[in-house]
Amino acid sequence: MKKKCTWLLMFFLIGICGAFAQEKTVTGTVTDETGPLPGVNILVKGTTQGIQTDFDGNYAIQVSEGQTLVFSYLGLKTVERKVENTSIINVTMQEDASQLEEVIVVGYGTQSKRNLTDNVAKLTSDDIKEVQNPNFQNALVGKAAGVQITQTNGKVEGGINIRVRGAASISGDSQPLYVVDGIPLLDPLSDNDVFLPGAANNATGNGAPTNPLLTLSANEIESIDILKDASSAAIYGARGANGVVIITTKRGKQGKASFSINLAQGFSQPTNRREYLNAAEYVELFTEAGRNSPFFTPDEGQAFVEARFDRYAGDTDWRTGEVDTNWQDESFQDGYQTDADFSVSGADAKTSYFFSGAYNNSTGIIRGNELEKASARINLSHQLTDRFKAGMNLSFSRAEIDRISNDNAFSTPLQAIAQSPLALTRLPDGTPNSSTQYGNFLFDLDNAFFKTIIRRLTGKAYGEFKFTDYLKINSDFAYDFFSQTEDDYDGLNALFQSTSGQAIATDIYSENYIFSNYLTFDKTFNENHDVNFVLGTEFNKINRRIGSVTSILFPSDAIPVVSSGAEVTSGTGIQRRSTFLSYFARATYSFDNKYLFKASVRRDGSSRFGSNVRFGTFPSFSAGWVLSEENFLNKSETLSFLKLRASWGQLGNAEIGDYPSRYLFTSASYNKQGGLAPLQPGNNELTWEKSVQTDIGLEFGFFDNAISGEIDYYNKETDNLLFALPLPGSAGAATVNTNAGTLVNKGVEFVLNTRNVSTENFTWTTNFNIAKNENEVTALANDNADVITGRNILRVGENLNSFYMIEYAGVDPDNGDALYFLNTENADGTLDKTTTNNPNEAQRIVAGNPYPEWTAGLTSNINYKNIDFTFTFQGQWGASIFNDAGRFESANGDFFDNQTRDQLNRWQQPGDITDVPQARLFDANGTARSTRYLDNADFIRLRNISLGYTIPGESIAKTGLSSVRVYVSGLNLLTFTNFEQGWDPESTIDVNGPAQPGIAFYSAPPAKTVTIGLNINF
Repeated sequence: MKKKCTWLLMFFLIGICGAFAQEKTVTGTVTDETGPLPGVNILVKGTTQGIQTDFDGNYAIQVSEGQTLVFSYLGLKTVERKVENTSIINVTMQEDASQLEEVIVVGYGTQSKRNLTDNVAKLTSDDIKEVQNPNFQNALVGKAAGVQITQTNGKVEGGINIRVRGAASISGDSQPLYVVDGIPLLDPLSDNDVFLPGAANNATGNGAPTNPLLTLSANEIESIDILKDASSAAIYGARGANGVVIITTKRGKQGKASFSINLAQGFSQPTNRREYLNAAEYVELFTEAGRNSPFFTPDEGQAFVEARFDRYAGDTDWRTGEVDTNWQDESFQDGYQTDADFSVSGADAKTSYFFSGAYNNSTGIIRGNELEKASARINLSHQLTDRFKAGMNLSFSRAEIDRISNDNAFSTPLQAIAQSPLALTRLPDGTPNSSTQYGNFLFDLDNAFFKTIIRRLTGKAYGEFKFTDYLKINSDFAYDFFSQTEDDYDGLNALFQSTSGQAIATDIYSENYIFSNYLTFDKTFNENHDVNFVLGTEFNKINRRIGSVTSILFPSDAIPVVSSGAEVTSGTGIQRRSTFLSYFARATYSFDNKYLFKASVRRDGSSRFGSNVRFGTFPSFSAGWVLSEENFLNKSETLSFLKLRASWGQLGNAEIGDYPSRYLFTSASYNKQGGLAPLQPGNNELTWEKSVQTDIGLEFGFFDNAISGEIDYYNKETDNLLFALPLPGSAGAATVNTNAGTLVNKGVEFVLNTRNVSTENFTWTTNFNIAKNENEVTALANDNADVITGRNILRVGENLNSFYMIEYAGVDPDNGDALYFLNTENADGTLDKTTTNNPNEAQRIVAGNPYPEWTAGLTSNINYKNIDFTFTFQGQWGASIFNDAGRFESANGDFFDNQTRDQLNRWQQPGDITDVPQARLFDANGTARSTRYLDNADFIRLRNISLGYTIPGESIAKTGLSSVRVYVSGLNLLTFTNFEQGWDPESTIDVNGPAQPGIAFYSAPPAKTVTIGLNINF
């Protein structure tokens, strides 16, 4: 027995020794197409034994012969290698096409494009990286069907207007909701806020709107998803009626850490310059206008005009042409733009990081307009355990804006173009000339300033806990802090300054707290039933504070701060707050990847609305059918993809300020005693604007998706329009906020993507989109009574805010009188088109639409070996712009403003056929607000163009660099248009709120910019 035990023990020990003899150390390197891969998971199949590759992609693992190593990495195909008689196993991993399906961010989650039942336009960092511009939204223009993006004017900080499927509100904001990394961003200076000091629409203290995303840098952005239909936007409920723009910033990607630097220098000029009279032409026209004036005899009129010429000329002689000032050259300047940004990113199996910084310094094309901004971002996430992940996003930005003080009034640089060319800009001693028609803006350029500093801190801390593989909970806390300071100083020699200096200091800050919690259930049953549920709640609190103080009587312009003034003349202090409380749910279901269903609902409560109706419910439903998966189509060699989808949903708009439903009072003084006076009547029934939208779409792909696209039809009806209803004078208030009226937007969108050429050395892709939007007011308050605001009208059956003015009929060839159509209604309902020279006798008509009916974009990307070439054309048709400055600058010598050159084609003798009336000083011959100054704003523009060259990898292999690219790009280089009533068919006045869109008044054109840049990646 003892011998048997001894033999058994020997066999056991021999077996153990044999096992150890077979175990060995296997080493190797894991790479992909770009180089070594750190963080690759390597597992011995059938065991829990595993490791990860190091920073250089190397690994070493103890394993026995015959066992299998499994190499896995996110986004790459899993590789298995059996261990045989070698001790070195190198692996090259390939992309996994099944994991590369386009992912759409839909709010509180993501969804694959293939299974999406909504209409969402997606743009990636590749779509915006080529355009160096302080306003990154300029790079989006023309790239999303049904999304119109315009910059108010050519100032470097100019406001950006984005309309998704048309304007959908009368008094409320028509801008979309911006969501950055899940944070609904507050627009601190909405056009619809009340009580801000300064201009009526409260953009800033000088009335010029700024871009709410000015502080966001393009190098931070990974993707932009634009939720266009109600089904996609309904998850944001009360704030989704104007669409939702979801911006996702970059994250570190698994693989070797990357370091990127971008350096760029740009040079800018105005997109257009208009032609004005030179000195000789000015003298000719106004001499004639003086002689034709009905207020003088011809000789008296000429003498009066020549006396005015003497005043402008000062010590110079206008008769000899000694001075011929081009004030347009004084108003514009060459612009410059310097950009620098960097980023560091990477990730392993547990930790992801992204750090970035960006700097921009822009000198605008308008004198005195400059912008300097810097931003930084940190995005971190870490897998603490198998079930728990946490992270944070944090960004800070600072933007400093310089403008001419009060540049939205007569001292704006472009207003200087109205000055006479006979007047010097500066006197021989260098001081500004005061003998000008209007105040010389150079006085403010030299002796005043308006400086705005914007600081924004946005952050989010989040955690994700997985109960199981298919059930998790997310908890997010976000904070958005916006601070804006404005320092306005007018020195002793500034324009219109009656005291020895005046300073205004304004502080505006807002803070936005968002606390979100939501559960996500995502599971596949029996391989073909995919179910996803999201259930959550969100709380949003907004605090705002505004303070302003004014002082005068300064001892010196060298100390231009409020405390240096001898007397404080006024002050403002305001605090406001509002809250939102929301509950939301979404469910999606897919059967066999062919039949797709989705439903969502959000219930929002807001302190902004009446106490009786503070909560609103916003549901949506959608469905899709992937026909290409059906047996009768899935064998087609021509058809790659075909999906039919439809959606319906209800959305809200709450952007009308903080206290529209409240009874408000303001401070008042009576007999030197403090008191209160009524300011706004309340309305406890004031509630949401509600937009109901239906969308039907078809997505298609042919020839392995070499040709793909989408066709959509939508109908969006907005009722309960937020409206300031006029009250009778006896009511004690001018208006009351109420819900009244209905507005309909309907249209079609078409998107076509083509892969024209795809070879190893040459690729060429194209995207084309075109959209039509029809807008109509279908109901109004007070039995559908017209509402007229300036040059615009709200009328049932017409476009929103249609232009409403008398109709210009040209010039009487017998006497040079300006003529207008009577447009009185005949007994048979037709309009009397006879003419009159008295504009007060003519009846106003609906004459144009401030919003385009058609928008389009064409983007093409060409790559040949190491050369890349990209361009984007955009276009719009059907909109009009009214040039309110035309009554002064194209007025056939009515007053002494310099005139556009077309006024030389004026009527001069009987029989002349022209559209320009006879020149008559002070006679207002043709200067009434009429269709004479209304123009079609149709155009096609080469928006973006870029040409780049990437140095071959073998040429820089020894430098440690992974890629180096040099490029040149252009913005707004070419514009094709017949628009003549202004500098540019997109530029409008700064104060251009929802009530009076499409108005231009010496509005600066956008800049055309050429940029030279360098991208370096390590």
